[in-house]
Amino acid sequence: MVSSKTLDEIEESNQKENLKILEAVFFVSGRFLSMQDLISLTDLNPLLIKELILMLKEKYEKGDFAIEIVETPKGVPRDISEEMSTRGKNVMWKMDVRQEYAYMINKLATGSSEFTKAEQETLAIIAFKQPIKQSVIIKIRGNKAYEHVKKFSDLGLIKRKKEGHTNILNLSDEFYDYFGVDEKDSLKKIEEFSED
Repeated sequence: MVSSKTLDEIEESNQKENLKILEAVFFVSGRFLSMQDLISLTDLNPLLIKELILMLKEKYEKGDFAIEIVETPKGVPRDISEEMSTRGKNVMWKMDVRQEYAYMINKLATGSSEFTKAEQETLAIIAFKQPIKQSVIIKIRGNKAYEHVKKFSDLGLIKRKKEGHTNILNLSDEFYDYFGVDEKDSLKKIEEFSED
């Protein structure tokens, strides 16, 4: 016969293991994750995930860590979301460095996580004009844009589809995940911007 103390110990052990699993998912992903993402990555139920997220938030707040669990309405930039209520259905979470330590990330960031100003401008044109022919991008941005397009494609931020002698460029789902924006919200913001 199993004692109630043994059952409590088993339950506590399971909870600790689930907490570690969720923490690992946040650590490795490096992006905002929806509840659906968390369910598929952890195989845990949503109620348990919400409880574990609260535990992680509390752990990082009480433990005086340089990292935190950030919560935002889906598709809303972090600086705006801090002023909004995030208790709605479409909430996303991410493990992030606290704002007061963000300057260190800028020093350490290298390689594919960082884009030059020229690359940013090329990517902005693709985002704004998609679908767009690669030949048009090259006319606008010059021959260096070939390298930019290859880099974005290698990173999975854009999709290339062969059409005649050129490629048609579109943003991929990874683009929206990488920059933590919702596709519909970003398109709406672009439309609003272009109307002004």
